[in-house]
Amino acid sequence: MIIHLKNSVADAEVEKIAQELDAFVVKKPEHHVLITPSALQEVPSRYESITEESFAFSSDIQLASADYFSETREIDINGVKIGGTNNNTMVIAGPCSVESEEQITQSAELMVEQGIKTLRAGCYKPRTSPYSFQGMGIEGLKLLDKMRSKYGVNIITEVRDTTHVDEVIEYADIVQIGAKAMYDQGILRTCGKSNKPILLKRGFGTTLQEFVQAAEFILSGGNDNVILCERGIRTFETKTRFTLDLCGVAYLKEYTNLPIILDPSHAMGYRYGVPDLARACTAMGIEGLLIEVHPDPSVAKSDAAQQLDHDMFRDLLKTLRPIAEAVGHKIV
Repeated sequence: MIIHLKNSVADAEVEKIAQELDAFVVKKPEHHVLITPSALQEVPSRYESITEESFAFSSDIQLASADYFSETREIDINGVKIGGTNNNTMVIAGPCSVESEEQITQSAELMVEQGIKTLRAGCYKPRTSPYSFQGMGIEGLKLLDKMRSKYGVNIITEVRDTTHVDEVIEYADIVQIGAKAMYDQGILRTCGKSNKPILLKRGFGTTLQEFVQAAEFILSGGNDNVILCERGIRTFETKTRFTLDLCGVAYLKEYTNLPIILDPSHAMGYRYGVPDLARACTAMGIEGLLIEVHPDPSVAKSDAAQQLDHDMFRDLLKTLRPIAEAVGHKIV
């Protein structure tokens, strides 16, 4: 249950009530917000006089529920707005990993050339094998910071574990929590204390309920700027890397209030299928696309098979813009 307590209630009293109800407290300018386990279905009578409004839920999808807030939450990334009434589809593109200054400079220049405002690249890579390229770490973050200063792009990069979460929050404009880190409560709770936009990727064996409940960890910490990212789930199919769950996206659009971004690159795993998937995603009227693009995919140090080259990305954008327009959106 979510309970809005009147703003006149003293902080000490709010904390006392929160302890009694085993609730999280999020302080807003207009009222105190208590979030209790969903098992509570009615406001205790002793608190009715100080309650402004209350919302009961059938599960612990609460702050993210469309029954609590019916509009998609607006998120502003340094002037690039998604959600709300903006009808923007934000394209986030760039290489899987920062590999060198030359490589990431070429990537940033492509974004500027194509009018794309958000550059992605990993610095801490959660690889399946310990012998694979693990990323450039803090040096990669510094190179991304240099690209932002030089080219005016927003940057998004991934948190691998809690050892560097504060570094990523400091440098990134959008903090990505990857599929392998989605259950890491240390990362989730630290991101909940920040006000940075957080892009939360769905784990490849994760139900929609578990996915949104992971977002609730961040929301209940006080950070409203959460974006969900569907990147494919593991099924019986072996001919593609994962299976992009567009049915799940339809559910999230209907029943949650969070912006949704899709990642066709990780879902497909092979560049030949990424453009068609990206077009299908755009037709769903979602808030963003995450596409891996490399100056020369043949020499990429990670996920080489799924990254588009620059010409493929240019051609893809030409087709995405009219599709977005057909569903009332605009590529940004």
